[in-house]
Amino acid sequence: ASDVYKRQAINLENMLKLARLGVVIMPPVTEFYTKPKNIDDLINHIVGKCLDQFNIEHDLFTRWGSK
Repeated sequence: ASDVYKRQAINLENMLKLARLGVVIMPPVTEFYTKPKNIDDLINHIVGKCLDQFNIEHDLFTRWGSK
């Protein structure tokens, strides 16, 4: 088990170094406020979040507070 913890610590340290350099760390995590009905909805949400990072307009999911 200690090897797993060492790898996790290394991963976290590397992400911290990158974040301090200004890198955006964006894991593919969906929020369930979008109420996904299928796998396509989950994928669209993740892709939409990626497009948001580049200020690319899209309508892949409904934004929080939107109807």
